[in-house]
Amino acid sequence: MTDTLDRAKEPEMDFDVARRRFLSGGAALGTLALAPGVTLFAFPAEAKPAHEATSGSVRWGLLVDITKCEPECNTCVKACKAENGWHGFDRPKTDVQWIRKVNVRDPKSGRKFSLPIMCQHCTAPTCVDVCPTGASFKRVDGVVLVDKHLCIGCRYCMMACPYKARSFVHEAIDDQKPHAPRGKGTVDACTLCVHRIDQGRIPACAEACLKDGHGAILFGDLNDPTSEIHKRVATIATTQIRADLGLDPGVRYHGI
Repeated sequence: MTDTLDRAKEPEMDFDVARRRFLSGGAALGTLALAPGVTLFAFPAEAKPAHEATSGSVRWGLLVDITKCEPECNTCVKACKAENGWHGFDRPKTDVQWIRKVNVRDPKSGRKFSLPIMCQHCTAPTCVDVCPTGASFKRVDGVVLVDKHLCIGCRYCMMACPYKARSFVHEAIDDQKPHAPRGKGTVDACTLCVHRIDQGRIPACAEACLKDGHGAILFGDLNDPTSEIHKRVATIATTQIRADLGLDPGVRYHGI
């Protein structure tokens, strides 16, 4: 298959890590219906108390139904930008992208489809393996993150990620969100909206897609047999992109 929108993200070399600037810091959605008889989320009841540590019994993940993902729709991308405060600088090859839409065409059948690509939050993340400072790490609930205070901007993680899901911040960032600290000279990637998850909410991309009437992105606990995402993955055909690499992504796709 041919990725028609995949972008080259060759990193620029003229960065100055000494000038990085950081910010530090850190309405529940309720139950929503995707279709008659199908209830997706009841996360307020699943939120852990703030004083409790993250549980390893949970494996947060996404199920993307590409049969509901329209090629011209960028609702998930817009929601991610608004929630986490990132944007481009009219430099498509190097601009930060936490999530991007990719249009694919199968050269054999001519079939076309569109899907969002973000950090796949792998069980065995290569980005973590190659990080020399420990800045890239995985929480016990499967969320893969970057500690911006430890990131030295070497970009090994970007080269190791087979999904091109990480970006390098080339510009000084002035309008950061308190829950998503970013800095020039560091690496950015989807956090699965971990700040919302820890409050019992769902990621902004999934929420926006649902509110827009598409319902193409389902978030939940892959380990919980009572969760909608677990039931869906157990009963319908799903695909892990580059499953041959054995990374066990937490993002599954239906309809590929």
